[in-house]
Amino acid sequence: EAQDNVGLEVAQGIADYLLHGSLMNSINMPSLDAQTSAKVQPYLRLGERMGVLLARLGQVGTERLVITYGGLATELPGDPIARAIIKGFLGAAEGEEVNLVNVRSMAKERGLVVEEIKSSEQVDFKEWLHIRAWADEQEVSVGGSFFGLAQHPRIVRVNSQPVEIVPEGILFVMTNRDRPGIVGHLGSVLGKHGVNIANMSLGRDREGGVALTALNIDSVPSPDCLAELEADEDISHIRIVQF
Repeated sequence: EAQDNVGLEVAQGIADYLLHGSLMNSINMPSLDAQTSAKVQPYLRLGERMGVLLARLGQVGTERLVITYGGLATELPGDPIARAIIKGFLGAAEGEEVNLVNVRSMAKERGLVVEEIKSSEQVDFKEWLHIRAWADEQEVSVGGSFFGLAQHPRIVRVNSQPVEIVPEGILFVMTNRDRPGIVGHLGSVLGKHGVNIANMSLGRDREGGVALTALNIDSVPSPDCLAELEADEDISHIRIVQF
């Protein structure tokens, strides 16, 4: 009977979150009042999408996640935001059904260490999140914030490179050598294969160095399209992310 009651409480908590957008007290979940819940909601959307992107950019076997809250984000309860990040990360990395209630236990079962930091560092954004992941001593990172009064989620940093990525729909992420003509080549190949570009964001570490190209596209590129792009010796890494 006790187990049935726990299951019912979990189901009610998840249903209330999905139907009404409020985070009610349930097993292993903190209780948030309506005002705090309203402030946290945008971070849940941003955090989950950041987690998805981080998982797709990283390698299999991530051992450690470090979540940093900055600016106004430090004033909010971190646990539900961290749960959303872990949910997005594990869902994308494992391909399993994950919810806000069980993410902490799932991370522990997989040996994933999650560290949370509240930072006083001054940056260009009044509220921000940053996530780093390690696998086999290799690090990937993603930073996020909000734009406008409507708090539109944006990815503002990938692996220390400033970007402005809309985390929606289908995202094409490419690492390449910074050289003239690479963006034109990318557009030509995608166009030839019928892939339309909706948004574009470019970043680089220095002139002629490593560049990051992120595109919101209307359809998933075919294997032939990706193979043609990957044949270019200046293109080193391509990931397709679906939010």
